Amino acid sequence: MDFQLMLLTIGVSFILAVIAAPLLIPLLRRMKFGQQVREDGPKSHLKKSGTPTMGGVVIVLAFTLAFLKFAPVKNTDFYVLLVATLGFGLIGFLDDYIKIVARRSLGLTARQKLIGQLVFAAIMSFLLIQNGHSTEISVPGTDFGFDFGGWFYYPFIVIMMLAISNAVNFTDGLDGLLSGVSAIAFGAFAIVAMQATSLPAAVCAAAMIGAVLGFLVYNAHPAKVFMGDTGSLAIGGAIGAIAIVTKTELLFLVIGGVFVVEMLSVVIQVISFKTRGKRVFKMSPIHHHFELSGWSEWRVVITFWAVGLLLAGLGLFIYKGL
Repeated sequence: MDFQLMLLTIGVSFILAVIAAPLLIPLLRRMKFGQQVREDGPKSHLKKSGTPTMGGVVIVLAFTLAFLKFAPVKNTDFYVLLVATLGFGLIGFLDDYIKIVARRSLGLTARQKLIGQLVFAAIMSFLLIQNGHSTEISVPGTDFGFDFGGWFYYPFIVIMMLAISNAVNFTDGLDGLLSGVSAIAFGAFAIVAMQATSLPAAVCAAAMIGAVLGFLVYNAHPAKVFMGDTGSLAIGGAIGAIAIVTKTELLFLVIGGVFVVEMLSVVIQVISFKTRGKRVFKMSPIHHHFELSGWSEWRVVITFWAVGLLLAGLGLFIYKGL
């Protein structure tokens, strides 16, 4: 029955996204909510300037309706997942809105974005504390776990949510890249959630699978719409929250390995440039490095999807071996 519920959730969310996107895209065009392309980026991206962005509204809408409809119980896990996805999505929406409507290219300041993320991560922590959430952290692939208590665990998951949401955000840079990689990661976490008997987390993952795949119909190369921070931060919030409620916090490092590498490439690039005055990559995040190395955009995307699929499979193999 749970498997049927998952398929139904995916199907409904997918249909909602497929229907909503063509209604939203013309509206975004009329409102001139167009993408601003980095001048220092790959020259092939200049033609993308003006492509409608903030399409992540479609993902959030499809996800929310499907999740509210099919979540079997409205327990703590349910509210944690909802707060994480909608809260981080709201931060992304405000960032996109300021960039496009207020014509402030940087959107929210780094401090404003950080405060917003901390607020919603703190709300998640409060809900988990109230429910007596386990503070033990298991090491994937082993029987080993450690529990330093709430004083360590809750700051840890707050930092984890910040890191994951930003890592996912860095991955959004090529047509269909984040949509495809996140669908694969959510697929793996859906299986993990069912094994962990957390139906809200399983339905959350299923609702996101349908939403991002429905969005991918219009986001695949050449993209008719971009998700913006609205979509990427909502996706990051959902993935992070699923890992937390299913007690697979460290397993994200495997299943979400593509996101981890994308973030590390940015960190390495910044540290190298500030300390040595040299760049390690032609451009970061790392997907742009491959583009500037002569790979076509579609080749980069397909390769990253394949790597994401392999890592998802490895993550499930490790999880079932615990």
